[in-house]
Amino acid sequence: MFLFTEDCKIGIEQIDKEHEHLFELINDAAELLENEFVEDKYSKIKILLEELEEYADTHFAHEEEYMKRTDDPEYEMQKKQHMLFREKLIEFDVADIDGDQEGVLAELLRYLTRWLYRHIMSSDMMIGKMQSVQEWKEQEDPCAFTEKYYTGIASVDEQHARLFEIIGSANEIVKNEFIPDKFDNIMELLQQLQEYTRIHFADEEGYMEKIGYDGLEAQKRAHAGFIAKLEELEFEGFEEKQQEVLLELMDFLFHWLVHHILKMDKKIPAEAV
Repeated sequence: MFLFTEDCKIGIEQIDKEHEHLFELINDAAELLENEFVEDKYSKIKILLEELEEYADTHFAHEEEYMKRTDDPEYEMQKKQHMLFREKLIEFDVADIDGDQEGVLAELLRYLTRWLYRHIMSSDMMIGKMQSVQEWKEQEDPCAFTEKYYTGIASVDEQHARLFEIIGSANEIVKNEFIPDKFDNIMELLQQLQEYTRIHFADEEGYMEKIGYDGLEAQKRAHAGFIAKLEELEFEGFEEKQQEVLLELMDFLFHWLVHHILKMDKKIPAEAV
């Protein structure tokens, strides 16, 4: 059972309602897969796919319209992800469902579950919360780790400071006009970020588990979504518009980290001494 909890809400009523409906459709898929009393599930799978396609058309249109209207810097990236989701549904629709009903349904459920937490928890969670690239670029030192980010947990704050440092180094490269080709430098720093982020998330989750924090599962989902986002970064058209792509990347990395710290990590209580 997939529960639409508070940590899954992004704060935009229409989009939250539509996300909640996706949870319902995923639960329908899970129940159908587990139902041993329905031998022939072909028609039910086809109906589920039709409902998912209708959901995608309606929800993505609303989400993209909102992002375009608010000049959201992730608008183009979201459009690409939405297109890939639609294409995946078409693959399921033309698959040999009748030949392997259980297999197709199980794979559909796996895909929807990955989408649910990776997309909502890493991409949709930032809708309406990110400054434009230009606003972010004009800040004097956007990657400074200041007191407002402190959680009061020494180990967590120390690791957050290191994450800010890595993103800050990448931002300095992006701003440096004397480096003609920045790809290798950025890739090296992104690898550092991936490796250190995994260490930090594991340590942070270990701390939350140790103190019995009830927000642990929500944190795990958010962490998994961010890791997935880093792994799925695309650099299409990078050579033609290198600076623009890198600015959008830095904007996403910094704003996700800031939003996550301020909205989630600062709620983690410090361990009683």
